[in-house]
Amino acid sequence: MLQVDNKYQTNELENNNVTLIHLAPCPQISPALKERVNLIVPAKKNLEDVALQLSQLRILEGGHQMPLECEARYKIAILVPYRNRFENLCWFLLNLHPFLTKQKLDYTIFIIEQFTEASTKDDGRFNRGKLLNIGYTEALKLSDFDCFFFHDVDLLPMNNGNIYSCPEQPRHLSVSVDKYNNKLPYDQYFGGVVGMSRTHFKLINGFSNIFWGWGGEDDDLYYRTILHKLNITRYPPKVACYHSLSHSKQIVNPHRYKLLQTRFIRFKLDGLNSLNYEIKSIKKLPLYTHILVDLVDRFKDAKYIK
Repeated sequence: MLQVDNKYQTNELENNNVTLIHLAPCPQISPALKERVNLIVPAKKNLEDVALQLSQLRILEGGHQMPLECEARYKIAILVPYRNRFENLCWFLLNLHPFLTKQKLDYTIFIIEQFTEASTKDDGRFNRGKLLNIGYTEALKLSDFDCFFFHDVDLLPMNNGNIYSCPEQPRHLSVSVDKYNNKLPYDQYFGGVVGMSRTHFKLINGFSNIFWGWGGEDDDLYYRTILHKLNITRYPPKVACYHSLSHSKQIVNPHRYKLLQTRFIRFKLDGLNSLNYEIKSIKKLPLYTHILVDLVDRFKDAKYIK
C-alpha cells in the first residue's frame, strides 16, 4: 500500500488503495529547549566541507529545510545581507542549520550579496537595509513565506530556547551579544537579528534604502515600527544570547544622524515601494539561496543631507 502525506485528509481511498496521512502540527516549543548549544567549528573554510559536515541533516536545494514527522507551523525566510565575509558565512551556515532544524521549522536561508562592478566608481559602502528589502521582495517570488528574520552573518544563537517562530509583534532577538558585554548597547537598539511577520514588514514599508555604510538603518527601522504602533518584543537576555564572530570593520556612514532626522518625511516614500535594483543572478545552492544584486542607486541619500 502506497503512503502519501497530506495535511488535510486522513481517510483511506479504497479504490486507489492509498492512505492519506494527516501530520500533526509540530510542537510550538522546541524539544531541544534544554539542550546546550555548542558551536561547531568548520573543518575547512569552504562550502563543500561545510555541506559535508551537515550532510546528516538532508538539507534541500536552496538551503530549504522542513520536518518530515510533523507539519511545520510557519514558513520562514532567513535573510542575510552579505559582502566579503566568507569565513563568517561558513561558520553561520554550519551552526544555524542545526539550530533551526531542531526547532521543527519550514525555513529557507537567503544570502543577499551586494555586487560591485570593478570598473565603476564606488567608495565601498555597504547598504544593509536595501539588501534586506530586496531579499524580502525576491523571496516572496519563490515562496509564500509567513515571516522573515533579518539576520547578520556574524551572529550565532547560543540558546535553544531562542525560538525562531513567527512573532505576533516584531521581535528583537539579539538582546545579549558577547561583544556588547551581553547587554543592549542602548534601549532602542533594534539591530543584529530581528523577526517580523510579512504583514508588519509591508505595513512599515520595510527598511530605508538610503543608509550607505555602517549604522542608522536599524535605528530607522525602530522608528518605523514604533510609528505604526507596533510593540517590539524581546526574550530574556539569558535566552536571546549570541556569539559575535570577528570580522573587519565596515565603513561608517557619516550622515546617519542627519538622515535619521528626516525619518518622518521619508517613511512613506523610502522603502519597499521605492526599490531600484538589478538582479545579477539567483542560484539555489546546497546550503542557501544566493541572490547577487547590483544596488544601482549609489549615493541616493544626498538629497536628505543638508
